[in-house]
Amino acid sequence: MLLFRAAVLLLLLAAGVSFALFVGTGEPRYKQFGLRTLKWLLIAAGCFFAVLILERIA
Repeated sequence: MLLFRAAVLLLLLAAGVSFALFVGTGEPRYKQFGLRTLKWLLIAAGCFFAVLILERIA
């Protein structure tokens, strides 16, 4: 559980920094990296909530 929380927090931080770099520099590679990171953030958050639901059921 702690691993999921840490992964979600780090992915959120990485996406935020990447989008801030894109706004600051205008380079599209930061935007692409931010979108990929955001995709994995949503996947990790989905797994986190799936584990929470499975804990409630069991």
